[in-house]
Amino acid sequence: MPLGLYISVPFCRSKCSYCNFASDVFSRAVHRTYVDRVCGSIQSASNVAAQAGGRFDPQADSIFLGGGTPTLLDMAELERIFVTIKSTFEVAGDAEITVECAPGTITQSVIEAFQRCGVNRASLGVQSFVDREAASVGRLHNCETVLDDINRLRSAGISNINVDLIAGLPHQTPESWRTSLAQVLDSEVPHVSVYMLEVDEDSRLGREVIAGGTKYHANSVPDEDLVADFYQEACETLNCAGICQYEISNFARSGLESRHNLKYWTRQPYIGFGIDAHSMLLSGTPDVDAVRYSTPDSLEGFIQDASAKTTLVSRQAALEETFFLGLRLTEGVDLSRVQARFDNDFLAEITGSIDDCVRMELLERQNDRIKLTDRGRLLSNEVFEQFISVNA
Repeated sequence: MPLGLYISVPFCRSKCSYCNFASDVFSRAVHRTYVDRVCGSIQSASNVAAQAGGRFDPQADSIFLGGGTPTLLDMAELERIFVTIKSTFEVAGDAEITVECAPGTITQSVIEAFQRCGVNRASLGVQSFVDREAASVGRLHNCETVLDDINRLRSAGISNINVDLIAGLPHQTPESWRTSLAQVLDSEVPHVSVYMLEVDEDSRLGREVIAGGTKYHANSVPDEDLVADFYQEACETLNCAGICQYEISNFARSGLESRHNLKYWTRQPYIGFGIDAHSMLLSGTPDVDAVRYSTPDSLEGFIQDASAKTTLVSRQAALEETFFLGLRLTEGVDLSRVQARFDNDFLAEITGSIDDCVRMELLERQNDRIKLTDRGRLLSNEVFEQFISVNA
């Protein structure tokens, strides 16, 4: 089964206040050292997989450079990553090759490098088309910049474009949210990701909201009920426009769903490279279903020692993953396929949990298929816990 390859590039022009990823602002002197380490990791991928106990297949049909902002790299460094990948893996001719881009960083030299490297998909971290909202969380672009980037990407032959939006940014109102939704439809991009703002201790904005403070515009963050309304409106608006929801946060025109991200939700094998990168490979031993391994989550830790931390995934754990990952998808989980795949009594043991979720209108069941309801998507973590805890 072909791999998905993920390369983490943790460099940013500025650190957004809502961000809880392992990314930050670093000097360009660090970039080359980091790319050296990443390329070394790519070249040793088969050895790392073997040490972890995973089955390594050199074939790959998706590549995703995420961040951070990969387009901040010097183009020679960006191209070096692609050259290393293509000399180590057998990349399919029709592979989906995505690069995450911060609006305003897509220069002509970036576009030319994309063309040389075979990049055929771009993901833009827009978050909001309303300039005040984008600026409030530290984004350095405006609406005009985003639209110009989209047009120039299309002119270069890259029309498979995703736009990220966040529901719940400071100063966001029902009217301004509709402005962003209308603008994303007018832009005619074929893929949209809609995330609800995460309020937790891992971001500056989240900590300030929890503390009841005013820094980072925390006192202007909409309440949870309003954010849920924004999300529901996005689902209705995008679906009606033919950009159909296929996963909790993702919407696409038919045939343009993210091939790479679908690997995560359907438990297909993938390998990650760089800081805080995660991998999942099928196991090479009969008693273990898969192996997961990850790299250090700090730049210093990764550069000093990029060795991976490994977790063996038992068949029971794999079964649970099948449910809480598969239920993210709009199509849900086919119980008959799960039964055939794992051949055990697990389904009998969770019948009560499924029935409870159906009664609470969190799940709907149609013959052998279960999937989240609209209410279930808003409370998805609570639903997933039902399947993780049954045999914990």
